[in-house]
Parts: sequence; C-alpha cells; structure tokens
Amino acid sequence: MHLNAIQKALHVIMAFSAERPLWGVRELSVRLGFSPSTVQRLLVTLKEYAFVDQDPETRQYRLGNVYFQILHVLQSTYPVNGMAKAFMKELLSRTQETVHLNVIDGLERLCVDSIESPQKVKATVPIGERNPLHAGASAKCLLAFSSQDFIDRYLDEAPLVPITERTTVDPDVLRREFRYYQKQGYASSLGERTPGLAVISAPVLDHSGMLVAAISLALPEPRCHDKEHWEYCREALLEITASLSRTIGYSAPDRRRHLNKTA
Repeated sequence: MHLNAIQKALHVIMAFSAERPLWGVRELSVRLGFSPSTVQRLLVTLKEYAFVDQDPETRQYRLGNVYFQILHVLQSTYPVNGMAKAFMKELLSRTQETVHLNVIDGLERLCVDSIESPQKVKATVPIGERNPLHAGASAKCLLAFSSQDFIDRYLDEAPLVPITERTTVDPDVLRREFRYYQKQGYASSLGERTPGLAVISAPVLDHSGMLVAAISLALPEPRCHDKEHWEYCREALLEITASLSRTIGYSAPDRRRHLNKTA
C-alpha cells in the first residue's frame, strides 16, 4: 500500500514506545521499511514542531515535549479527570499501589490518568494505554457496568482475541463473569492482560447510575497473594469509588455495604 507523507510520519511517531523510546535513523528505517533519507526528512520536520527531539550526544531521537500539551488536552476532554484526581491521590496514599483511571473509547479501554506506586516493585500503567474490553479487570469492569445493549454488541462484534493464556474469550463465560462483577460491585484479574499483574477495578457512576469511568489498583502478583493487603486494597477502592460517585450525583446505597452482604 502506498503511504503518503502524513501516514509515514504517523508510522514514525508510533514506532516510539515504553519498550523502545530511542531510535537512530538507520534502525528506524529498517523497522519501518522506509529509506534512511525518508526517515531523516520526516524526523527533521517532526523535530521542528516538537513531536520528536534529538539527543545531542547519541544523535538518537525520542518523543518531544509537544505530547505534554496533547496530554493536557486529552485529560480535559474527560471531565471526570479533574474530579477524580484527589480521590486517586487518597487511594494511592492509603494503599501505596498504582492507581489508574479508565474510560471506554470506542470498543477499547483507555487509561486517561495514572499515579504510580512509590514502592520499588510496582505496576506501571501508562496514560494513553489501550486494550480490548474483554481483557483484564480494568477493561472488564467498564464493560460489565455498561448497558446490556453495549455488552451484547461488544461480545457479538469485537474480536475476542486472547492476550495471555489467562484471557477469557468465551462470550458465555464472560457474561457470567459480568453478572458476578455486577453483583459484587467490582472486577478483579490476575495476568489476563499482563503476566504477573493483578488488578482490582470498580466503577464510577453518575446521577443516573450510568457508568462514567472505572478506577483501578494495579499490584505486582506477589502482593496480591497477601490476603490482608488485598482485602485492604479492595475495601479502600470501593470506598473511594463510592465517594467519587456520590460527588458526581450518584445516590444509591454505598456499594461497600452491599458488597459485604453479597461477597
């Protein structure tokens, strides 16, 4: 397929990742299949507008500072961000685990805010990270607390592809899981999206009881096996999400009290 200049520039930008944050011109040309001269020309233009920057010593390229401005715009697109920040900080303070805020974007879970654990061994959930709605507690919580029409549409239309060996891809099993999550008020998973990562996620609901977002705690697997710590994290998450939901108008009984009756 013939790519125009804009499409080639986008391919260059998308080559940068947490796993590969630095690229040389020749390495990038091999990766993308573009000539070195084309890659060089694209990088020079992208650098002019701060989409990339160049290390003066190694001459390698990295992403530029324009993305901080884009991130600010992205976060302002989702009004729950501003309200959720204080609640997320409190949850971090109480649990010392990575906290992240997620919304549905199309047929994907999108992380729109994240605060990392201060511990040496910790989970990392980058802002802007996406994954399908059937993989991992953060995504499955969003899907489980959506309307039944949306759940049915997703399970009928989306490709249920396994990400790890623990990812559930059977629609009937997923429906049973969603009913269980709805009953207990939260979702949890271990290694469904990232091996060695455990997640607890609870919904944030608005005045009409509709899903707005989900707040999640991400823990390294060893700490999820500490039953006392896991229970403490679960309780703290449910308290925080219930408080945030009430702040934006949700008036149903505290989900934590409901959980204690149904767990």
